[in-house]
This record gives sequence, C-alpha cells and structure tokens, in this order.
Amino acid sequence: MSEKPAEARRAGEQDGRSAWERTGRAGSDRADRIMRERCGKGRGKGNERNMSTMQQYIEEAESALLHTYNRYQVVLDRGEGVYLYDINGKKYLDFASGIAVFALGYHYQDYDDALKAQIDKLIHTSNYYYNVPAVEAAKKLKAVSGMDRVFFTNSGAEAIEGAIKAARKYAFLKDGKTDHEIVAMEHSFHGRTMGALSVTGNPKYREAFEPGIGNIRFARMNDFDSVLDNVGEKTCAILLETVQGEGGIFPAEEGFLKSLRKLCDERDILLILDEIQCGMGRTGSMFAWQKYGVKPDIMACAKALGCGVPVGAFLMTEKAGANSLKDGDHGTTYGGNPLACAAICKVLDLFEKNHIIEHVGEISGYLEERLDALVSKKYGIVARRGAGLMQGLVFDRPVAPVIASALEKGLILINAGADVIRFVPALIVGREEVDEMMEILESCLAEQRA
Repeated sequence: MSEKPAEARRAGEQDGRSAWERTGRAGSDRADRIMRERCGKGRGKGNERNMSTMQQYIEEAESALLHTYNRYQVVLDRGEGVYLYDINGKKYLDFASGIAVFALGYHYQDYDDALKAQIDKLIHTSNYYYNVPAVEAAKKLKAVSGMDRVFFTNSGAEAIEGAIKAARKYAFLKDGKTDHEIVAMEHSFHGRTMGALSVTGNPKYREAFEPGIGNIRFARMNDFDSVLDNVGEKTCAILLETVQGEGGIFPAEEGFLKSLRKLCDERDILLILDEIQCGMGRTGSMFAWQKYGVKPDIMACAKALGCGVPVGAFLMTEKAGANSLKDGDHGTTYGGNPLACAAICKVLDLFEKNHIIEHVGEISGYLEERLDALVSKKYGIVARRGAGLMQGLVFDRPVAPVIASALEKGLILINAGADVIRFVPALIVGREEVDEMMEILESCLAEQRA
C-alpha cells in the first residue's frame, strides 16, 4: 500500500522540503517575484502598498462584476496543498476547499500535468464527435458508481436539470401526460438554475423567481410519512441530497433511504440522489448512498468530480436511461469536452492510486473526535452532525462572526445556514492540519466568549 496522502505530503527528501512543497514550483518563483513587484513588496512601503493593491482589486471587482455575492475582503492568488495565499502572501489553512471541490488539494502535480498535456492536444470538439477522454471518463465513472449511463454537464445545477428532464420524460413515455410531479425535500439545495431552483426546499431562494417549473411538492427529510403524504398518482420522481449541505449538514438516515427505494420500486417512481457535494469520497465511500446500499435510478455529481475544472454529470441505471431521454431531448455545447474529461480521468486515477477513500475513513474519525470534544466545552455549540469530511457544528447563535475572526487568523471556514459552521477540507488533509484548524477555531470561540 502506498503512503497515505497526508503522510506523503510531509515525507522529507534530499532537499529537506516535503513532497508537497516541491510540487509544481518550477516557474512559481518567477510568478512570486512578479507578484511582489506588482504589490510593491520590498520598496519601503510594502504593507501599506499591498493593502492598497488588494483594496484596489476589490473595488475594481465591485465596479465590474454583477454583485450577487457578499465576498470576504480577500484577494486569493495561489494554493499549495491545503493552504491558500492571498496577493500579499498571507497564508490561509483552507477547510472549505472551494465548497467541497478541491478534494486533492491545490497544485497537485500529477493532476496539473494531466490537464496541461490535454490542453496541448485538444480542449473542445462539441458532441457531434467522439473523444477519447470522454469515453475513458465515462467508463471509470461507471466502474466506481455501478451506474450504467453517463451524461456530462458543466456544473452540478445542470446535472440536476438533466435529472429532472429524464424523470419527466420517463413518465411521459409511460402515459403521454405532462402533469407529473416531483417530490423534493424541505431545506434542500440543488442549484440556481430554474429547474434546480424549483426543487430547492428553501423558499427564500425561490420567492422572487416563482412560479418555477411547477408540479413540485416538498416533504420533510428523514420523515417517510411526510413523503407518503406528498406522493400520488402523478409522482414521477423523489429527489434528495444524500447528505443535505447548504441546509445544515443533515445526512439521510439509512431506514429513510431504504423506505424510499422500496416505495419507488413499488410505484415505478424514479429515485434521484444529489451527490454533488457529498459524493466523490467526501463521506467515506465514493458516493454517500453506497454506504447504505440504496442505489438510485439517477444520480447527480459535480464539484470534486473535476477538482476545480467545471464539470458535472448525471448518471442513470440502464432502465432509466433506456426509457427516458432520446436523440434531441437533451444537449450541451461544452459538456464532455476533452479537457474536462481528462480531469475526471486523472482525479479517479489518483483517488485509487493514493487510497483517498481509505484516508477519508481514517482522518474523518479524528476530525469528529476533535469536534466532539469542542462541543462539550462552553462555546454555545449545540451539536455536531455530518459524515466523513462533511461535518457541521451547530451553534445557538449566528456563526458569521466566528468565520470572520477565523479568516483574520488565517483559517478559511464557511457556513451551512446561519447557525452552522461547515467543515469540508480537501480529502488529503492530515491530523496536523486538523489540529491547526482546531487551535485557531477554539481561539476565536474563546475570544468571543470573553
């Protein structure tokens, strides 16, 4: 068995640096020099000029970009492993990983090299033609998921859109009607496009954009009776996140998932599982549903699937695929392009080579242990919940001040609702980084308590 990822990064070699520190440094010294010159480092008024430059970038962004994000006042420049650096060189321990995207951490040399090689060959062709990376990526994704058909998209939201269309077409082909309904879950989040937004179980996201696509009902997560109350003759699909992310880190219970599977089988309803955030090894299995043995008819994935390259996919069983979308029913210009699929191939290869799933199983237990110890202290923490390296601490108050304080101290955290701090680090994170995160977090909590 090869070294565990965290250990491999810290293994010293001839020059005394870790393997992680040595990866990809060719050319970065020059880039650092340019950055220093651009920011005014080493010219007497370094810090003042640096801050001025960062503020200038922020102001330029606010004047040019559509203001749909309340961004933190930081301009990030580069990453190494589980750390990010801003344009002034300040180092941040990242326990958000781009919202559960960078499973392999930043600047993973084998991954970078694979993408550079593909760029030199072919980036895009359109889906009028075949390309080898798409074929290989589909084969690898089928092998790790046990699903039968793959459609590549550019994002998780697009994967949900495709899943919705497939479910409705499946029902249409059975009875020729277009009034079929989908049951989704309260407090869910599936994306910002109209279809994905319509099945998102938080009214504040939907309110200004109603009526949406219509024929959507909402049940309570882990409440099978609530699902039964919403399922009827028109129901074509039941859709849920296997672990709710934005809604507060709520894993589906095994009994709930198994009851849904049985209900769907009895009534010929498609079970759709959203694994966009919780999939790709984050919970300790490649996909969260595999832990329970509850296979969906359709599955959506994205985020860590490309580890930074925008790519998603929806996967189907043969039954769902053969009896839903046909020629001309669905399409995408960029989906399945050679560059994105080369990223998928390399990600899946590296997961296997470096035993990423096994590592998550080991390190997540340590993270849970450290978080549980924090819960027992008088910091206003109500509970810990989650699975694997997708964890949340629930507070009795808003967590925004804690997250802001952590950022000042060089720790990147994000929330999952107003009262939950979410922990979704790179899957290569080690005990040393968990300890570092806990030290900073506890110092922030202690200061606020004082």
